[in-house]
Amino acid sequence: MNKPSKSEQFDVDNLRRKVSEIRSSEKTRAAEEATVLNPLARQIAEQFRNDSTSPAMLIGQFRLFELAAMLAIGLLVGALMAPTDAGGFLARFALIATGTTATVLLLQLADAYQIPSLRGASRTARRVFVGWTIGFTLTAAALHVAETEPYPVAVLLVWFATGTGFLLLERHLTAFAIRNWARNGVMERRAVIVGGGEPAKQLVRQLEQQPDNDIRICGIFDDRNSERSPTVVAGYPKLGTFAQLVEFARLARIDMLIIALPATAEQRILQLLRKLWVLPVDIRLAAHANRLRFRPRSYSHVGAVPMFDIFDKPIRDWDSVAKRVFDILFSLVAISLLWPVMLIAAIAVKATSKGPILFRQKRHGFNNEVIQVLKFRSMYTNMSDQSAIRAVTKGDPRVTPVGRFLRKSSIDELPQLFNVLRGELSLVGPRPHAVSAQTGERKYVDVVESYFARHRVKPGVTGWAQINGLRGELDSDEKIRARTAYDLDYIENWSLLFDLKILFLTPVRLLNTDNAY
Repeated sequence: MNKPSKSEQFDVDNLRRKVSEIRSSEKTRAAEEATVLNPLARQIAEQFRNDSTSPAMLIGQFRLFELAAMLAIGLLVGALMAPTDAGGFLARFALIATGTTATVLLLQLADAYQIPSLRGASRTARRVFVGWTIGFTLTAAALHVAETEPYPVAVLLVWFATGTGFLLLERHLTAFAIRNWARNGVMERRAVIVGGGEPAKQLVRQLEQQPDNDIRICGIFDDRNSERSPTVVAGYPKLGTFAQLVEFARLARIDMLIIALPATAEQRILQLLRKLWVLPVDIRLAAHANRLRFRPRSYSHVGAVPMFDIFDKPIRDWDSVAKRVFDILFSLVAISLLWPVMLIAAIAVKATSKGPILFRQKRHGFNNEVIQVLKFRSMYTNMSDQSAIRAVTKGDPRVTPVGRFLRKSSIDELPQLFNVLRGELSLVGPRPHAVSAQTGERKYVDVVESYFARHRVKPGVTGWAQINGLRGELDSDEKIRARTAYDLDYIENWSLLFDLKILFLTPVRLLNTDNAY
């Protein structure tokens, strides 16, 4: 057999490449068709685009409000009816603050800071009164011992009566507000039922029977046809397949996925979890129809309905508030310290090449939302690559001389501090990648099945992977797998101290510029 010429060999290779591209495009098109939402599902998803207030956030805010209000009442009554000098006021403030904190802790122990308790203010009035009485008595006793002139009995009576009246009135108003918020969808946990048929019907009925239910069922998703899984279950429509559920959960602000399958269907549940765990939601397995009963700690409950906790949403509720405060505080500090560097970089970019100072690129943000990330422009304008399909390599002619220095020193990333202030990025998190970024001829998600799980939290200006030397070009499957592994490790082990560690190690690790081109 004759050996093909170089031109023939080129044609064969080209043909193979085209076949591969056709297969890839067909696979992508089939996947896109599978995830296209029907008009009803898209309409319902649009209804839930806005964030709701979670019960945990509401309880935390209410607890802080009561603490501040009771402290203010104690100080105000003392200032009006038993004034003291500046030194005495500081001591009084410390004692009343300690006593008020103790009162809040007593109410916490009495379960007075639970949604059912706040809904039923009349039922919990006695517990609230007893907790306040004990806390007030301890505070009054401490003030009697510490102050040279004890509080008159009249002052104590006014203070106690005012605090009692405030607590009872405020909690009745809060109960009315919570019931109103629940009806209007302001305060709720939005859930999707995964799986249809009779198990889903039983689950919906049990959830609806709970008197203090805060679950809003947004719809049902099931892969089975209408013969095995009706199009309407307990009054809720079946909105699509499991593949379409992922797209639905990215459009809507969903809090929880409840799998309505028997625990014995292990293989089917595992197949589901491989698709669904990349979403930033709680995933629960309903145990309402499970005859086996485990220890109470094995379950969480919605009212009296038991659930197995499979996955929890990362960085949630007050953790997300703390991380946001952390981001704003340290971003403002960084901008105040680094603005001369940013100014010099901006002048250098503008003076050495034509085009804008800033480069805006579409990248994947939280929950796969597309955001525009800011950078100092490091390429010639006519050669810039918005899609990032072709990664920057060593000695890349598209990069300007100034841009090469900015990229090696990571100064080009500094404008992303403004992305942080806008809430699109976090200071620390998985680095965002361009929407069309790929390694070789494959997108990252085709290399690592769990790639999109990186997007369960906001992406960051710096991250755990970068601290461990994984910067720059992703030109191999091993690099994207390693970076994804570090990102998932960060998400699972997040804490503010972990963020602080990464933040302070970043300048040190940036000295290693081997992979920064």
